[in-house]
Amino acid sequence: MLTLSQPDDWHLHLRDGDALSTTVAHTARVFARAVVMPNLKPPVATVEQALAYYDRINAAIPLGNNFQALMTLYLTEQLTPEEVHRAKAQDRIHAIKYYPAGATTNSESGVSELESVYACLETMSEVELPLLIHGEVTDPRIDIFDREKVFIETILEPLTLKFPELKIVLEHITTKDAVDFVKQQSENVAATITPHHLMFNRNDLLAAGVRPHFYCLPILKRNTHQIALIEAATSGNPKFFLGTDSAPHDVKTKENSCGCAGIYSAHAALEFYAEVFEKHGALNKLEGFASFFGADFYRLPRNKARVTLSKRTSTVPANFKLGDGTLIPMRANETIAWHVDEITQ
Repeated sequence: MLTLSQPDDWHLHLRDGDALSTTVAHTARVFARAVVMPNLKPPVATVEQALAYYDRINAAIPLGNNFQALMTLYLTEQLTPEEVHRAKAQDRIHAIKYYPAGATTNSESGVSELESVYACLETMSEVELPLLIHGEVTDPRIDIFDREKVFIETILEPLTLKFPELKIVLEHITTKDAVDFVKQQSENVAATITPHHLMFNRNDLLAAGVRPHFYCLPILKRNTHQIALIEAATSGNPKFFLGTDSAPHDVKTKENSCGCAGIYSAHAALEFYAEVFEKHGALNKLEGFASFFGADFYRLPRNKARVTLSKRTSTVPANFKLGDGTLIPMRANETIAWHVDEITQ
Protein backbone atom coordinates (compact mmCIF):
# COMPACT_ATOMS: atom_id res chain seq x y z
CA MET A 1 0.00 0.00 0.00
CA LEU A 2 1.15 3.54 -0.80
CA THR A 3 -0.27 6.83 0.51
CA LEU A 4 0.54 10.20 -1.05
CA SER A 5 -0.63 13.77 -0.80
CA GLN A 6 -3.15 14.19 -3.61
CA PRO A 7 -1.23 14.88 -6.85
CA ASP A 8 -1.73 17.45 -9.59
CA ASP A 9 -1.29 17.14 -13.36
CA TRP A 10 0.77 20.07 -14.64
CA HIS A 11 0.15 19.39 -18.36
CA LEU A 12 -3.18 18.10 -19.64
CA HIS A 13 -5.37 18.15 -22.74
CA LEU A 14 -9.12 17.90 -22.10
CA ARG A 15 -10.46 18.92 -25.52
CA ASP A 16 -13.95 20.43 -25.53
CA GLY A 17 -17.66 19.75 -26.01
CA ASP A 18 -18.96 16.25 -25.38
CA ALA A 19 -15.43 14.91 -24.92
CA LEU A 20 -15.24 16.68 -21.55
CA SER A 21 -17.59 14.19 -19.90
CA THR A 22 -14.90 11.53 -20.35
CA THR A 23 -11.65 13.46 -20.01
CA VAL A 24 -12.58 15.60 -17.00
CA ALA A 25 -13.95 12.63 -15.06
CA HIS A 26 -10.81 10.57 -15.64
CA THR A 27 -8.46 13.30 -14.42
CA ALA A 28 -10.68 14.39 -11.53
CA ARG A 29 -10.78 10.80 -10.27
CA VAL A 30 -7.27 11.22 -8.83
CA PHE A 31 -5.85 14.70 -9.45
CA ALA A 32 -6.81 17.77 -7.42
CA ARG A 33 -5.73 20.25 -10.09
CA ALA A 34 -4.53 20.24 -13.69
CA VAL A 35 -2.96 22.79 -16.01
CA VAL A 36 -5.22 22.69 -19.07
CA MET A 37 -3.75 23.24 -22.50
CA PRO A 38 -5.32 25.94 -24.73
CA ASN A 39 -4.87 24.35 -28.18
CA LEU A 40 -8.52 24.14 -29.13
CA LYS A 41 -9.99 25.23 -32.46
CA PRO A 42 -10.09 28.22 -32.27
CA PRO A 43 -7.31 28.54 -29.69
CA VAL A 44 -7.94 29.84 -26.18
CA ALA A 45 -6.05 33.08 -26.76
CA THR A 46 -7.83 35.65 -24.57
CA VAL A 47 -8.87 35.91 -20.95
CA GLU A 48 -12.51 35.87 -21.99
CA GLN A 49 -12.04 32.62 -23.95
CA ALA A 50 -10.13 31.01 -21.06
CA LEU A 51 -12.87 31.84 -18.56
CA ALA A 52 -15.56 30.50 -20.89
CA TYR A 53 -13.56 27.27 -21.34
CA TYR A 54 -13.17 27.04 -17.55
CA ASP A 55 -16.95 27.17 -17.19
CA ARG A 56 -17.40 24.36 -19.72
CA ILE A 57 -14.85 22.22 -17.88
CA ASN A 58 -16.46 23.01 -14.54
CA ALA A 59 -19.83 21.84 -15.85
CA ALA A 60 -18.29 18.42 -16.61
CA ILE A 61 -16.78 17.82 -13.15
CA PRO A 62 -18.57 14.94 -11.42
CA LEU A 63 -20.85 15.96 -8.56
CA GLY A 64 -19.09 16.12 -5.22
CA ASN A 65 -15.63 16.34 -6.78
CA ASN A 66 -13.38 19.34 -5.98
CA PHE A 67 -11.21 19.21 -9.09
CA GLN A 68 -9.81 22.58 -10.17
CA ALA A 69 -8.82 23.44 -13.74
CA LEU A 70 -5.83 25.77 -13.97
CA MET A 71 -6.27 27.67 -17.22
CA THR A 72 -3.72 28.86 -19.76
CA LEU A 73 -3.65 31.23 -22.71
CA TYR A 74 -2.29 30.31 -26.12
CA LEU A 75 0.67 32.53 -27.04
CA THR A 76 -0.08 34.04 -30.42
CA GLU A 77 1.65 36.88 -32.19
CA GLN A 78 -1.48 38.95 -31.54
CA LEU A 79 -1.26 38.64 -27.75
CA THR A 80 -0.65 41.99 -26.05
CA PRO A 81 1.06 42.92 -22.76
CA GLU A 82 -2.29 44.32 -21.62
CA GLU A 83 -3.88 40.88 -22.04
CA VAL A 84 -1.01 39.36 -20.07
CA HIS A 85 -1.80 41.73 -17.21
CA ARG A 86 -5.47 40.77 -17.40
CA ALA A 87 -4.50 37.10 -17.29
CA LYS A 88 -2.30 37.61 -14.25
CA ALA A 89 -5.16 39.36 -12.45
CA GLN A 90 -7.38 36.29 -12.89
CA ASP A 91 -7.00 33.61 -10.23
CA ARG A 92 -8.10 30.98 -12.76
CA ILE A 93 -5.32 31.64 -15.30
CA HIS A 94 -1.88 30.37 -14.33
CA ALA A 95 0.35 30.34 -17.42
CA ILE A 96 0.74 31.07 -21.13
CA LYS A 97 1.59 28.30 -23.60
CA TYR A 98 4.12 28.68 -26.40
CA TYR A 99 3.67 26.40 -29.40
CA PRO A 100 6.10 26.86 -32.29
CA ALA A 101 3.78 27.16 -35.28
CA GLY A 102 3.12 23.70 -36.73
CA ALA A 103 4.84 21.75 -33.94
CA THR A 104 1.93 19.56 -32.85
CA THR A 105 -1.87 19.14 -32.74
CA ASN A 106 -3.72 22.44 -33.28
CA SER A 107 -0.53 24.51 -33.25
CA GLU A 108 -1.25 26.39 -36.47
CA SER A 109 -1.82 29.59 -34.48
CA GLY A 110 1.53 29.31 -32.73
CA VAL A 111 4.52 31.62 -32.89
CA SER A 112 6.68 31.76 -36.02
CA GLU A 113 9.08 34.48 -34.88
CA LEU A 114 9.76 34.57 -31.15
CA GLU A 115 10.96 38.18 -31.36
CA SER A 116 7.38 39.20 -32.20
CA VAL A 117 6.24 38.31 -28.67
CA TYR A 118 9.18 39.73 -26.71
CA ALA A 119 7.00 42.48 -25.23
CA CYS A 120 4.64 39.86 -23.83
CA LEU A 121 7.51 37.77 -22.50
CA GLU A 122 8.94 40.82 -20.77
CA THR A 123 5.57 41.46 -19.13
CA MET A 124 5.24 37.81 -18.12
CA SER A 125 8.65 38.00 -16.53
CA GLU A 126 7.67 41.12 -14.59
CA VAL A 127 4.38 39.71 -13.26
CA GLU A 128 5.74 36.16 -12.76
CA LEU A 129 3.34 34.43 -15.12
CA PRO A 130 5.00 31.19 -16.31
CA LEU A 131 5.70 30.36 -19.95
CA LEU A 132 4.96 26.74 -20.85
CA ILE A 133 6.95 25.52 -23.83
CA HIS A 134 6.48 22.81 -26.43
CA GLY A 135 10.18 22.53 -27.13
CA GLU A 136 10.63 21.49 -30.74
CA VAL A 137 11.81 23.28 -33.84
CA THR A 138 9.62 22.87 -36.90
CA ASP A 139 12.24 23.26 -39.63
CA PRO A 140 11.60 20.30 -41.97
CA ARG A 141 15.35 19.99 -42.53
CA ILE A 142 15.79 18.92 -38.88
CA ASP A 143 15.32 15.23 -38.16
CA ILE A 144 12.23 14.64 -36.01
CA PHE A 145 14.34 12.85 -33.38
CA ASP A 146 16.61 15.92 -33.05
CA ARG A 147 13.99 18.65 -32.87
CA GLU A 148 13.98 19.00 -29.09
CA LYS A 149 17.78 19.15 -28.89
CA VAL A 150 17.98 21.77 -31.63
CA PHE A 151 15.20 23.80 -30.01
CA ILE A 152 17.13 23.92 -26.75
CA GLU A 153 20.33 25.00 -28.50
CA THR A 154 18.86 27.59 -30.88
CA ILE A 155 15.79 28.98 -29.12
CA LEU A 156 15.52 28.04 -25.46
CA GLU A 157 19.05 28.79 -24.33
CA PRO A 158 19.03 32.29 -25.91
CA LEU A 159 15.55 32.85 -24.43
CA THR A 160 16.70 32.10 -20.89
CA LEU A 161 19.66 34.44 -21.33
CA LYS A 162 17.46 37.28 -22.58
CA PHE A 163 14.76 36.79 -19.93
CA PRO A 164 16.57 35.32 -16.90
CA GLU A 165 13.67 36.08 -14.54
CA LEU A 166 11.01 34.45 -16.73
CA LYS A 167 9.53 31.32 -15.17
CA ILE A 168 9.66 28.53 -17.76
CA VAL A 169 8.36 24.97 -17.86
CA LEU A 170 9.84 22.88 -20.66
CA GLU A 171 6.99 20.47 -21.08
CA HIS A 172 7.02 16.73 -21.84
CA ILE A 173 10.80 16.51 -22.10
CA THR A 174 12.08 13.53 -24.08
CA THR A 175 15.88 13.69 -24.21
CA LYS A 176 18.96 13.60 -22.03
CA ASP A 177 19.78 16.96 -23.58
CA ALA A 178 16.64 18.44 -22.00
CA VAL A 179 17.36 16.83 -18.64
CA ASP A 180 20.89 18.25 -18.61
CA PHE A 181 19.74 21.69 -19.72
CA VAL A 182 17.07 21.98 -17.03
CA LYS A 183 19.47 20.84 -14.32
CA GLN A 184 21.91 23.59 -15.29
CA GLN A 185 19.36 26.41 -15.16
CA SER A 186 18.17 28.60 -12.31
CA GLU A 187 15.17 27.72 -10.16
CA ASN A 188 13.02 29.61 -12.69
CA VAL A 189 13.31 26.72 -15.17
CA ALA A 190 11.60 23.36 -14.63
CA ALA A 191 10.25 20.47 -16.71
CA THR A 192 7.38 18.02 -16.80
CA ILE A 193 7.75 14.34 -17.67
CA THR A 194 4.97 12.13 -19.06
CA PRO A 195 4.21 8.52 -18.15
CA HIS A 196 4.56 7.40 -21.76
CA HIS A 197 8.04 8.85 -22.18
CA LEU A 198 9.06 7.05 -18.98
CA MET A 199 7.53 3.71 -20.00
CA PHE A 200 8.21 3.55 -23.75
CA ASN A 201 10.83 4.35 -26.36
CA ARG A 202 10.86 4.46 -30.13
CA ASN A 203 11.10 0.67 -30.43
CA ASP A 204 7.60 0.49 -28.96
CA LEU A 205 6.41 2.78 -31.75
CA LEU A 206 8.31 1.32 -34.69
CA ALA A 207 9.62 -2.19 -34.04
CA ALA A 208 7.52 -5.09 -35.37
CA GLY A 209 5.17 -2.71 -37.15
CA VAL A 210 4.09 0.91 -36.72
CA ARG A 211 1.81 1.28 -33.69
CA PRO A 212 -0.22 4.49 -34.12
CA HIS A 213 -1.33 4.66 -30.49
CA PHE A 214 2.31 5.13 -29.48
CA TYR A 215 2.69 8.12 -31.79
CA CYS A 216 3.07 11.39 -29.91
CA LEU A 217 4.93 14.68 -30.19
CA PRO A 218 7.61 15.09 -29.12
CA ILE A 219 8.12 11.64 -30.53
CA LEU A 220 9.38 8.73 -28.40
CA LYS A 221 13.18 8.66 -28.43
CA ARG A 222 15.81 5.95 -28.08
CA ASN A 223 16.33 3.96 -24.87
CA THR A 224 19.30 6.05 -23.70
CA HIS A 225 17.06 9.12 -23.49
CA GLN A 226 14.31 7.13 -21.76
CA ILE A 227 16.84 6.11 -19.09
CA ALA A 228 17.83 9.76 -18.56
CA LEU A 229 14.17 10.71 -18.06
CA ILE A 230 13.64 7.92 -15.54
CA GLU A 231 16.72 9.01 -13.61
CA ALA A 232 15.49 12.62 -13.55
CA ALA A 233 11.95 11.75 -12.49
CA THR A 234 13.05 9.41 -9.71
CA SER A 235 15.94 11.58 -8.49
CA GLY A 236 13.98 13.80 -6.10
CA ASN A 237 15.17 16.90 -7.98
CA PRO A 238 12.35 19.47 -7.61
CA LYS A 239 12.94 20.79 -11.14
CA PHE A 240 11.14 17.72 -12.54
CA PHE A 241 7.49 17.05 -11.87
CA LEU A 242 4.41 15.26 -13.16
CA GLY A 243 2.72 16.33 -16.37
CA THR A 244 0.89 13.63 -18.28
CA ASP A 245 0.35 15.42 -21.60
CA SER A 246 -2.66 13.09 -21.80
CA ALA A 247 -4.08 13.83 -25.25
CA PRO A 248 -7.30 12.17 -26.43
CA HIS A 249 -8.07 11.47 -30.08
CA ASP A 250 -10.84 9.53 -31.73
CA VAL A 251 -9.62 6.17 -32.98
CA LYS A 252 -10.46 7.21 -36.56
CA THR A 253 -7.95 10.07 -36.38
CA LYS A 254 -5.25 7.84 -34.91
CA GLU A 255 -5.60 4.79 -37.15
CA ASN A 256 -5.32 6.26 -40.62
CA SER A 257 -2.72 7.20 -43.21
CA CYS A 258 -1.82 10.41 -41.34
CA GLY A 259 -2.61 9.73 -37.70
CA CYS A 260 -2.79 12.41 -35.02
CA ALA A 261 -0.10 12.73 -32.35
CA GLY A 262 -1.10 12.06 -28.77
CA ILE A 263 -1.29 9.35 -26.11
CA TYR A 264 -4.19 9.20 -23.66
CA SER A 265 -3.13 8.30 -20.11
CA ALA A 266 -5.55 10.15 -17.83
CA HIS A 267 -7.55 7.01 -17.02
CA ALA A 268 -4.66 5.49 -15.03
CA ALA A 269 -1.88 8.09 -14.96
CA LEU A 270 -0.92 7.87 -11.30
CA GLU A 271 -0.91 4.08 -11.51
CA PHE A 272 1.48 4.26 -14.48
CA TYR A 273 3.87 6.54 -12.62
CA ALA A 274 3.72 4.22 -9.58
CA GLU A 275 4.79 1.30 -11.80
CA VAL A 276 7.81 3.22 -13.05
CA PHE A 277 8.89 4.44 -9.63
CA GLU A 278 8.46 0.98 -8.09
CA LYS A 279 10.41 -0.70 -10.88
CA HIS A 280 13.33 1.63 -10.23
CA GLY A 281 13.23 1.41 -6.43
CA ALA A 282 12.02 4.96 -5.96
CA LEU A 283 8.48 4.80 -4.56
CA ASN A 284 9.65 7.05 -1.75
CA LYS A 285 10.33 9.76 -4.37
CA LEU A 286 6.91 9.60 -6.06
CA GLU A 287 5.16 11.99 -3.68
CA GLY A 288 7.58 14.81 -4.36
CA PHE A 289 7.39 14.33 -8.13
CA ALA A 290 3.59 13.92 -8.23
CA SER A 291 2.34 16.09 -5.37
CA PHE A 292 4.88 18.70 -4.21
CA PHE A 293 7.32 20.00 -6.80
CA GLY A 294 4.81 21.34 -9.33
CA ALA A 295 2.75 23.12 -6.69
CA ASP A 296 5.90 24.68 -5.25
CA PHE A 297 7.05 25.89 -8.68
CA TYR A 298 3.66 27.51 -9.40
CA ARG A 299 3.59 28.89 -5.83
CA LEU A 300 0.32 27.17 -5.04
CA PRO A 301 -0.47 25.39 -1.77
CA ARG A 302 0.22 21.69 -1.56
CA ASN A 303 -2.93 19.57 -1.46
CA LYS A 304 -4.09 18.42 1.97
CA ALA A 305 -6.10 15.40 0.78
CA ARG A 306 -4.41 11.98 0.66
CA VAL A 307 -4.51 9.31 -2.05
CA THR A 308 -4.08 5.64 -1.19
CA LEU A 309 -2.93 3.11 -3.80
CA SER A 310 -2.71 -0.64 -3.34
CA LYS A 311 -0.71 -3.25 -5.21
CA ARG A 312 -3.73 -4.77 -6.92
CA THR A 313 -3.90 -5.68 -10.60
CA SER A 314 -6.63 -4.60 -12.97
CA THR A 315 -7.16 -4.53 -16.73
CA VAL A 316 -7.34 -1.30 -18.70
CA PRO A 317 -10.55 -1.12 -20.78
CA ALA A 318 -10.26 -1.63 -24.52
CA ASN A 319 -11.74 1.80 -25.20
CA PHE A 320 -13.68 4.74 -23.83
CA LYS A 321 -16.39 6.92 -25.31
CA LEU A 322 -15.11 10.27 -26.58
CA GLY A 323 -18.06 12.41 -27.59
CA ASP A 324 -19.57 10.62 -30.58
CA GLY A 325 -16.39 8.64 -31.13
CA THR A 326 -14.13 6.08 -29.49
CA LEU A 327 -10.87 6.59 -27.61
CA ILE A 328 -8.17 3.92 -27.29
CA PRO A 329 -6.31 4.51 -24.00
CA MET A 330 -2.69 3.85 -23.15
CA ARG A 331 -2.16 0.18 -22.26
CA ALA A 332 -5.61 -0.80 -23.57
CA ASN A 333 -6.53 -4.40 -22.66
CA GLU A 334 -3.34 -4.71 -20.59
CA THR A 335 -2.87 -5.39 -16.89
CA ILE A 336 -1.63 -2.65 -14.58
CA ALA A 337 -0.10 -3.33 -11.19
CA TRP A 338 -1.43 -0.51 -9.00
CA HIS A 339 -4.92 0.65 -8.12
CA VAL A 340 -6.16 3.90 -6.53
CA ASP A 341 -8.33 2.85 -3.60
CA GLU A 342 -9.49 6.08 -2.00
CA ILE A 343 -8.97 9.81 -1.51
CA THR A 344 -9.37 11.14 2.01
CA GLN A 345 -9.74 14.81 2.87
